[in-house]
Amino acid sequence: MRHLTRTATLIALLSAPLAGQAHEHVEGMVHTTDAATTAPVSPGQAAFGAIAEIVARLEADPMTDWSMVSLERLRLHLVDMDLVTLRSRIVTTEIPGGFRADLTGEPETAAAIGRMTTAHAGAMGGDPALRVSAEPIPGGARLTVVARDLTDGRAVARLRGLGAIGVMVLGNHHGPHHEALARGGDPHGGH
Repeated sequence: MRHLTRTATLIALLSAPLAGQAHEHVEGMVHTTDAATTAPVSPGQAAFGAIAEIVARLEADPMTDWSMVSLERLRLHLVDMDLVTLRSRIVTTEIPGGFRADLTGEPETAAAIGRMTTAHAGAMGGDPALRVSAEPIPGGARLTVVARDLTDGRAVARLRGLGAIGVMVLGNHHGPHHEALARGGDPHGGH
């Protein structure tokens, strides 16, 4: 019996702090937490957030030439990114040292594929670890990616693991590219 009493006492002591945490939620109840006193920061949609980030940079730069700014160019580029990422069909074939990916889609997607693969092949040209080329095919483009050192098994496996979309996100060129588009430049052509 003494053992049961000790166990009951131990349970009571350990559960007391938990009892204080339990409370009833009543309609209209307001919690005073940081979440309730700070403004939300999520833009709610990735493209909107990317545009908001660039607008903040433009606003913060006293040298911004507003007569050259075109957020519509950036928006159109983000549409291309969406089409290629979410609407294209990608068929990948392993080749020595890497892969070849045929990206195709409906006419609007095919046009976006052409712009994006050509641009990324150019942007990735300076990467010392890989070679990238893009060529048009019916309904889209063929992206060929191989490791500079064809005998480096880890590098080849990495490229194959990344695939077409993974390779296109490599490097830190997207943010600066987006800002250049918004400022009126066109480093990739097309928009």
